[in-house]
Amino acid sequence: MTIPRRDLDFHVHEVLETGSLLAAPRFSEHDRETLDGILDSAYRIAAERFAPFAAACDAHEPEFVDGGVRLIPETRAALDVLNESRFVAAPFPADVGGLQLPMTLSQACSAVFASANVGFHAYALLTAGAANVVLAYGTPEQQARYLGPMLEGRFFGTMCLSEPHAGSSLTDIRTEAVRQPDGTYRLRGTKMWISAGEHDLAENIIHLVLAKVPGGPPGVKGISLFIVPRQHVADDGTVGARNDVRLVGINHKMGWRGTVNTILEFGERGDCVGHLVGEEHHGLGYMFRMMNEARIGVGACAVALGYEGYLESLAYARTRPQGRPLSNKDPSSPPVAIIEHADVRRMLLAQKSFVEGGLDLVLYCARLVDEIATTDDAAARDRAHLLLELLTPICKSWPAEFCLEANKLAIQVLGGYGYTRDYPVERLYRDNRLNHIHEGTWAIHGLDLLGRKVSMQRGAALAELAARIERTVAAARGVDELTVLADSLAGAVQRIAGSTRTLLTAAAMGQAELAMANATLYLDAFGHVVVAWRWLTQALVAARALPDANDADKAFYKGKLAACRYFFRYELVKIGPMLELAASLDDTTVSLDTAGL
Repeated sequence: MTIPRRDLDFHVHEVLETGSLLAAPRFSEHDRETLDGILDSAYRIAAERFAPFAAACDAHEPEFVDGGVRLIPETRAALDVLNESRFVAAPFPADVGGLQLPMTLSQACSAVFASANVGFHAYALLTAGAANVVLAYGTPEQQARYLGPMLEGRFFGTMCLSEPHAGSSLTDIRTEAVRQPDGTYRLRGTKMWISAGEHDLAENIIHLVLAKVPGGPPGVKGISLFIVPRQHVADDGTVGARNDVRLVGINHKMGWRGTVNTILEFGERGDCVGHLVGEEHHGLGYMFRMMNEARIGVGACAVALGYEGYLESLAYARTRPQGRPLSNKDPSSPPVAIIEHADVRRMLLAQKSFVEGGLDLVLYCARLVDEIATTDDAAARDRAHLLLELLTPICKSWPAEFCLEANKLAIQVLGGYGYTRDYPVERLYRDNRLNHIHEGTWAIHGLDLLGRKVSMQRGAALAELAARIERTVAAARGVDELTVLADSLAGAVQRIAGSTRTLLTAAAMGQAELAMANATLYLDAFGHVVVAWRWLTQALVAARALPDANDADKAFYKGKLAACRYFFRYELVKIGPMLELAASLDDTTVSLDTAGL
């Protein structure tokens, strides 16, 4: 199973109107037929090449053999088809070998692949992210040497940030890069948690490595970024001898087992050659470009895994007979399918509201990337950029939390079977648990949202979000069945605004620790408001289309309206206590004597 094509078409074409992007010069060579053909190919490859070995990837982890990594053989065959289809190159400009397709469509395809086999899909995700950094900040020579092969799938990419002693605290990294007379650098240090850090799937692996140049500023201001190829690449593109990069070990993980995760040693022999990206001491900003787009990708993976679990539990609920309606006391009557029980429907509706709301959030953020790339209006571009900055921590973290909740509910629907390997829902839960951790943990994104994003340019990003929500609210108030929901969303926006003012004022008056103590609650509440907005947008489209729809589409649109009502009535109401606690500056966690834990 994978994300239903009808729902993906709904988001891509009806809600986000991706076809309107084709009027921009950047995408003018494409048409609706092209976009649909790309989606057709993604679904075919996912079904034929990704999904069949998803369970095998999980059961047979990568192995550390003779200093290298051994993967199951199906991986190579799937990779060959993916490379032939050029999906890694989809959103890149044509003049560097890309297909120059909208990011909205690229992320839609990514969600399809992730739902089929997220562990394998990660290799392409990482490579696209690394290639994006090379395109944005690399020299013409670096682009000529590395970018083309990466988009062709001959070279793969990684990001090397964390170190064994430092984790997420990049201030404390120790990897050092010493400038050489020829303009290259010699790196020395150890990096951990490096996904796709070593394998035999490609001719070369291009590591993007954060390191400090001696004599630079302390902390994160002294971090630089380097291209460190596993094997040296000559001026003519020939792949040569191995660089001084050594695989030290493999991390054995709870999920995403199809993606090898490594510990790498750089410069053990003192001869690890790196090439500076951009300027010295600006590396963290460069890497965050990769990480911000990667965070949208993480959100897409979380949605995809939650969606897959939802579909599995929905199919099970339709076919599993058990129990009888409460109104039927006759034990001799046949049992009904469990979907007939109200609490099972509640769990299914919850999953639907999380995964379909999350899908629209992810694709909306991708749509903002396309807005930024296509508008000629500088002010509109700035507003879209600010909004994307504001929504990125939500796009990554909200699906990671609530689509994981969907996976939990999927297991519950299946009962004991859900806890076994007879069905994939336990694997999907394990896979989705990672999305809370990588590309910035849950708490880090809460601190980022409250500590930086909502106050950017004196609250301009928050004001832009409020203005866009208000336009949706105004439109929904013109539809009878959505008026109450529109009013609820308007009130929720006011609550967010009030709590934000309270917390930022407290931080400005020297109470930053108390203001930020419950930033994660603030993140969840903020995310619920944003997803409620995306649901109201979906409901508007569904309500307008319903009168003229055929029977199949009537059921589809009614399902959208039901899921929207569920999210507002069961989920949006939860933000009150969360925001109240955050704004109260409660000191429970701050004043805690840790000896009592």
